[in-house]
Amino acid sequence: MEKGFLDRVEDNAAVRVWSERTQQEKCDSLAEGYESELWDFTRISLLHLGGVDLVPTVEEYMALLNCPSIQVDRAYSRPVSVPPFSKKLIRITGMSEQWVAARIKQKGDSKCIPWGNLRDLILAHPDLKKRVDVFALSIYGLVVFPKALGYVDEAVSDLFDRLDKGTTPVPAILAETFRSLNACRRAGEGRFIGCAQLLLAWFHSHFWKAEKVSYRVFSRDYSPLRELVAISRRDDISEEKWITILQNLQAENVEWRAPWFIPGEILYRCGNFDWVPLAGIWGASGYIPLLVLRQYRSRQFIPATQGLAQCEFSYKDDGYKRKVREISDAWNQTRRMKGFTAGPMTTPEYERWRNRRVNDNIPKPNQGSTQPIEEHLRVAPSELEIIKQDFERKS
Repeated sequence: MEKGFLDRVEDNAAVRVWSERTQQEKCDSLAEGYESELWDFTRISLLHLGGVDLVPTVEEYMALLNCPSIQVDRAYSRPVSVPPFSKKLIRITGMSEQWVAARIKQKGDSKCIPWGNLRDLILAHPDLKKRVDVFALSIYGLVVFPKALGYVDEAVSDLFDRLDKGTTPVPAILAETFRSLNACRRAGEGRFIGCAQLLLAWFHSHFWKAEKVSYRVFSRDYSPLRELVAISRRDDISEEKWITILQNLQAENVEWRAPWFIPGEILYRCGNFDWVPLAGIWGASGYIPLLVLRQYRSRQFIPATQGLAQCEFSYKDDGYKRKVREISDAWNQTRRMKGFTAGPMTTPEYERWRNRRVNDNIPKPNQGSTQPIEEHLRVAPSELEIIKQDFERKS
């Protein structure tokens, strides 16, 4: 079977028909007098699977992390047969079996290695590449997937071991984000085990009014994370005040589309699944993009949800290996849709992008600007040659 992410490309109307037909065939969620479009029925239900209206999406996290487009056979899924932790550490660190064995610790139900041992390697390892690898492993273990504070969990090495093969970590990051938030919500307490910094960047992008998309988004050197870090935020808001703010959110308080996000083709189902299953490093979860289309300035559809609850499981549940194989096979048959952004897009920057214009500050030739074109291009010098070619072709 040919592996390509453009296995099937559809527009909004086709997806709406597919969604309705699927629900009718499976007797899922359609009832007499139903409303297929949810544009006027949007609730703000942050990170609540089963009633999702506004959640981090695969496409948003790919943009935040400046990752290339997902490839079907590059989404992470946990190997059914996992090599021993010691062997993976030997390969990553380049240290001896004795060195590794002496430093592996048991923390709760997982094996880990202390950050202190990895820090010593980063400072003293004679192989520069190994230093970088150990540092990157530490970032994933301490920041992206911080299960045991001060330790790097064994499961992180499974993902890290596959990153150099071009595997994208985004679905795994989202899976653990959803799993952790759901667990905290069900218990009414708990510690978030996920990339809190990335979630905070996403949060600020949607819940603080910001300038609309700027020309910087179109530069190859643009980084939304770098820009978000540079923006000062209030740090004097109490937890009680935050709770009050979130409980009283209205639609007009939300920046539905992040100002740095350029919509394109959007994943809306995977293989035989009618939604998107995500394999994390400790378990699996799922989300339904058809419920969050407002983030892409498009109308929402009532999705098919049959079987969604069974998509969330840990890798210690009964029969999890079979479920992991199903998710992995689904990503190999991923269906994409082009046209989620066909709804009203009023920002001129987006129209410029759709017309393959690079910089909204550049005047058209017939506007009679007396300012040299180079003056306009100072804001985006990396695009100079592209824009010059565009003008030469049109003149």
